[in-house]
Amino acid sequence: MVVSIKRKIKDSFLSEGNSGKNMSDGGARVRPCKGMGGMTALYRKEMSDHIRSKRFLIVLGLILLTSCASIYGALTSLSDAIASDASCIFLKLFTLSGSSIPSFTSFIALLGPFVGLSLGFDAINSERSEGTLNRLVAQPVYRDAVINGKFLAGATIIFIMVFSMGLIAGAVGLLATGVPPAAEEAGRVLVLLFFTSVYICFWLALSILCSVLCRHAATSAMIVIALWIFFALFMTLVVSIVANALYPMGQTASAGQILDNYSCQMSLNRLSPYYLYSEAVSTIMNPMVRSTNIILPQQLSGAITGYLSLGQSCLLVWPHLTGLLALTAVVFAASYISFMRREIRSR
Repeated sequence: MVVSIKRKIKDSFLSEGNSGKNMSDGGARVRPCKGMGGMTALYRKEMSDHIRSKRFLIVLGLILLTSCASIYGALTSLSDAIASDASCIFLKLFTLSGSSIPSFTSFIALLGPFVGLSLGFDAINSERSEGTLNRLVAQPVYRDAVINGKFLAGATIIFIMVFSMGLIAGAVGLLATGVPPAAEEAGRVLVLLFFTSVYICFWLALSILCSVLCRHAATSAMIVIALWIFFALFMTLVVSIVANALYPMGQTASAGQILDNYSCQMSLNRLSPYYLYSEAVSTIMNPMVRSTNIILPQQLSGAITGYLSLGQSCLLVWPHLTGLLALTAVVFAASYISFMRREIRSR
């Protein structure tokens, strides 16, 4: 592994024109290689490691299996859904659930963090424990190229995996139903896949942060799994308890107290990436959703029932996308700063 890293970095170093003539003081000093300080070579190396690893193949097979299972569940209940509403048939393949099989979007919301966890929980601490990290940064590369290359390679794998999964699921649904999607339906599915990729990249950044902070890979994996379970299962319960403590509701609660309690729950729930993703996806995949906030009865007076266009739905979920991107940037910035200031030698 160390030999392959050295060979790839050396090839990148020489390809940019950094030969022995660029050394000064009898070879005592070596200029860092061009191409963003060797990040290109590290990016290619990480991509190769991910694609060739058995872990990636297992995760890919699991995701494809669950995707096909969710499409099968949607097909079993599609006829009943079409009987009540025959519009947006292609979108129903991703939102309908079977008798015992969750929908495609529910599967991704629950299993998406597992993909990010598997790609990043041992990104740094495994190389530190094996003693290869200090040899890696001893090469003519910048230190931040290591963590940048790992995150970019993982994000690329996530985007490729998610869009491939979506295209395969859509192809299976198209062959089963025989109904081609409209241009707006295809656009909504592409927005769904982009949201999914950003959502999983957040968990990738979080797992890399735990990998930098924790010395053992098992510890970092357990921390990310605990956060995953908390956001997916227990965040809503905790928010409900906090909201009831701040805005108690009894049997004689007024409309204003109920509204304040619900607004508090919604605001606190939106701190969770799981809730942000689920709310954004339900808005994008259902053109009937006209607002993500509380709608009072007087606001519905005179409203015309209809479907929102793709552009209007994107305007509704734009804050959610901004929130997910901001969370990802903040978590990765924390891992970047921690890695740059941390001792990398193994003990």
